[in-house]
Amino acid sequence: MAITRPSACSPQQRTLRWAVPFCLLIVVNGFWGCQKISSALQRTQVPDMGPRLANSVKLTFDPAFSKLTLPYIDGCNSPREVNVGEDATSIMIDATAKNFTAVTVTGGIAATVQPDTEIVITLQRSNLKLFADSVYDRVPADITLDTLVTFKDATGKELGQQTIAFTHNQRLILEPQGRRCEFGNIGEFVHDAGITLATHFIGAARTQLARPGNPPSAVVLPSPAKLSSAATTQPAKGTPSALSFRATVLDENGNLVFEGGERIRVRIDLVNGGEQELQGVTATLTGTASLLAQFPTATLTVGRLQPGQARSIEFAATLPQAVQQQKAELHVAISTAGTNAQPPSQTLTLSVQPTGIKSDDVDQIPAMASGFRQPDTYLLSIGIGTYRDKRVTSRKFAPSDAEIVSRYLQSIGGIPASNVRLLQDWKALRPDIDEALMDWLPSRMNKDAVVLVYFAGQASVSSTGETFLIPYEGTLASTSRAYPLKDLEAALARLHAKQTLFLFDGIVSRVGLDGKTKAALPQWNPPGSATLHIIGVNGIGRGLEDDQHQHGLFTYYLLRALRGEADTNRDGDVTVGETVSYLSQKVLWASKAHMNQEQRLLIAPALRATDPLAALILAKPAAIRGAEAH
Repeated sequence: MAITRPSACSPQQRTLRWAVPFCLLIVVNGFWGCQKISSALQRTQVPDMGPRLANSVKLTFDPAFSKLTLPYIDGCNSPREVNVGEDATSIMIDATAKNFTAVTVTGGIAATVQPDTEIVITLQRSNLKLFADSVYDRVPADITLDTLVTFKDATGKELGQQTIAFTHNQRLILEPQGRRCEFGNIGEFVHDAGITLATHFIGAARTQLARPGNPPSAVVLPSPAKLSSAATTQPAKGTPSALSFRATVLDENGNLVFEGGERIRVRIDLVNGGEQELQGVTATLTGTASLLAQFPTATLTVGRLQPGQARSIEFAATLPQAVQQQKAELHVAISTAGTNAQPPSQTLTLSVQPTGIKSDDVDQIPAMASGFRQPDTYLLSIGIGTYRDKRVTSRKFAPSDAEIVSRYLQSIGGIPASNVRLLQDWKALRPDIDEALMDWLPSRMNKDAVVLVYFAGQASVSSTGETFLIPYEGTLASTSRAYPLKDLEAALARLHAKQTLFLFDGIVSRVGLDGKTKAALPQWNPPGSATLHIIGVNGIGRGLEDDQHQHGLFTYYLLRALRGEADTNRDGDVTVGETVSYLSQKVLWASKAHMNQEQRLLIAPALRATDPLAALILAKPAAIRGAEAH
């Protein structure tokens, strides 16, 4: 195969590329080089679509396509734009190289093999749309791309044209940071749209350019990102169908379980990999009756599919609030008119459960994790429900929340009882907090120490944004008996622990009872702090209390997270990163869906997947998770 390489690649980069079966090293308009293709190896790749064909192909991209950027509005209502053309063009070049003998690109370095075919990709329509969402801290988004693909022979004679039009759907996730403006997975979203486009493009190109002895193989569609369940067609025995499809069910909040009140979407990606137009294409859902009844229709008409054409459709439904826990199935069948061979149906398996679990379930302390101990982890758990100053609003469940959090972390968090200090109500005076931070903890520290501080109760913020925790004897009228957050931070810093984590569930009020104090946002992350702050309420306001389950809403879902619901990768460990993601979704969703209010978490500083603290194990609830699976 003819490959043009940029000379700037390092030996290490060249080794990386040649380690895979095939890599395209090519530069077009300065867009593609070593860094681009190296990073692409870490993402979803275009699937194998059959043996390489003999054609030598020249790709010509319309500048409107290769330089395409699409505007959008971020989570803070600020205008932004995302580069779509660069990633999509790079992916299409790579896909072409995997399917044909040689490939060059107009505007790139001249090829050593004369192309026998030119493929021109012209942008006809594009759009990026974000939808308002009242459930979960995720934003549904669509990228629509409509391209015209023109095939020419070596003399420039047109061989044919095909239109590739599709809409790629995904949920954009707001990064868990202070203002929650940017979508952390928008790059992945654009990349997956490029994979979809490239797959459809190769299906069309293989159909158009197949030569005797090299018939086009059935197209295998890529796995969409963040899907809870998926099924792929397999070639049927006998005459294969020209139509292939992939059915996926999209998990609304990312916890791989469908709950009461949650939206459920069944997406079907279809492609006509044959040489004839398909007519009367129809999609049908069957399966568990109670689940099927929630869909407005069980049949969708696709219509016609031209050779190489791809299309995506969706069935959508909302589960009722009251659902019965069950394992359910949906069967997806695709049919066409006439005597064409039909692709085999696909089965999607779903887990459905009620929205909430009983309070006695979450209050039942999970069985101790066998063999899991964290002797270097320490917990200071503080819960203040009633204050000496009766003008301070009470928190009904704060003392019991502090206790149950401590018991959970001893049982499935592996923390020895001797490493836990519990302070409740009148035993949570400022001197008690000082004693724990300045006397009890320092003598126990070592280079591997991890310190967790949980506080359920009241906090206040001054007109300058300085934040104070309110101990039992504290008041909102002044800060003289409050516990400044900067003092807590200083005490934690002096411990020189390997990692520190602070969790807050409660009310944040302004200092002063006259209501005249100027409003300011609390500063939970002082400069120089090495502590991760997981704050149950963003800004000034009240962290909601769940009377049904008798916990602070934040703490209720924290307990559920520790029990195993946050373990999205199902490896038996609940990490800080998984817990933050779970809480950010669940608390906002539950506050909107069941309390007609909005409670958002604040994570300060922003926690990224690569941060060491994100991998810290909080619990190992293998026994609980296994029990819930039955």
